[in-house]
Amino acid sequence: MLSAAVLAKSRSEKAIFHFPFWFWLFLDMADATSVIPASVFRNLSDKLYEKRKNAALELEGIVKQLATAGDHDKISAVINLLTTEFMLSPQANHRKGGLIGLAAATVGLTTEASQHLEQIVPPVLNSFSDQDARVRYYACEALYNIAKVVRGEFIVFFNQIFDALCKLSVDSDPNVQSAAHLLDRLVKDIVTESDQFSIEEFIPLLKERMNVLHAYVRQFLVGWITVLDSVPDIDMLGFLPDFLDGLFSMLSDASHEIRQQADSALSEFLQEIKNSPVRLLLALNSSQCFYCYFLKVFGHPLSFSDISCDDHLIPFLRNWLIYRKFHPPCGSGCQFVEVMLLLKSVDYGRMAEILVQRAASPDEFTRLTAITWINEFVKLGGDQLVRYYADILGAILPCISDKEEKIRVVARETNEELRAINCDPGEAFDVGAILSIARRCSFFFTWEMLALKFYQK
Repeated sequence: MLSAAVLAKSRSEKAIFHFPFWFWLFLDMADATSVIPASVFRNLSDKLYEKRKNAALELEGIVKQLATAGDHDKISAVINLLTTEFMLSPQANHRKGGLIGLAAATVGLTTEASQHLEQIVPPVLNSFSDQDARVRYYACEALYNIAKVVRGEFIVFFNQIFDALCKLSVDSDPNVQSAAHLLDRLVKDIVTESDQFSIEEFIPLLKERMNVLHAYVRQFLVGWITVLDSVPDIDMLGFLPDFLDGLFSMLSDASHEIRQQADSALSEFLQEIKNSPVRLLLALNSSQCFYCYFLKVFGHPLSFSDISCDDHLIPFLRNWLIYRKFHPPCGSGCQFVEVMLLLKSVDYGRMAEILVQRAASPDEFTRLTAITWINEFVKLGGDQLVRYYADILGAILPCISDKEEKIRVVARETNEELRAINCDPGEAFDVGAILSIARRCSFFFTWEMLALKFYQK
């Protein structure tokens, strides 16, 4: 039998001597059993919940003492024993005991738990796919208790947790679903208060899940989109093209609640786009034409503070500076440079492609929502949409004769807005494509005259 001194020396030389895995497991078990009474481990796997609970409380107290003494080697040994002897056991009660034990160890560690999360969290996440519903339930409970202790340190595992919660949202056991909902709410609270959350790493996972058709998954996804969009430091609007189509697909869901939630989320995003700052044009060789116009209209020259503080200027700037940028009111013909004052990025082009497709949806509500978005984009997007004019025209003209009156009204308004925009023929304005689409519609003459006007410039 190896003495304690030999064991300690062997552990310190672990990086030098390459012993088999079972040898180090033996050392971990020796360390763990030297500080945790055998009765605690035995009761952790007992059939009775009260015995498992009492054993967990005793384990928590022992780990707290080890943490206070700074003996993290023994703490690691205890966690390894819980993982190998309990979490991997073929018996469900052992696996439940392992989950309770890992949560108890985390509570005992308190502020020092973060350095052991790589040992603790993965086996708990693996238990979310356990065949036994009670084990899945205890996994939710364990992760909930772990998350309450570590809070922001938890974010490093967010994608794996989100993926697990997404799958649990359709769990066949109602108790597991309820436990998952409680955990989901806690994770949302942690994410909204954390400065470590990476939206860039999360979006690809969200985009992939948006293709799932299950009603509960869709509710889960819309809930997360809404929560993340409410966080001021997270720019969901900049990533909207990545999940916009998924939201539109939910508008035709069989569930009224899901349609309503998707519509609410889309309405909020559209309002954010309408409220976002716009492109400005400043004169390069003469500021007089720029200032004199605002002196005449508002009684003072324009300044950057006007843009950030005076809300009544924003609609005006959209209508004048974007749409009439080649025709300064003083007629000086000065050159302009664009100044971007966008607090949040809006990729009109990528979203326009999605909206054009959705405007042809067989679902009436989807068509109306898509054509409404296109209408606002034509007003707001200005020259960003020049290359998409033909596609937009191809989407709105059929809607002018739609059987639904609301759709016809919005389509006619959008058609007028599109015709009123002054475009530079050098800005990728595809006259041929416009003519091709117009010829297929009864509005050919109006659009052909507009196309000829650009040929004559």
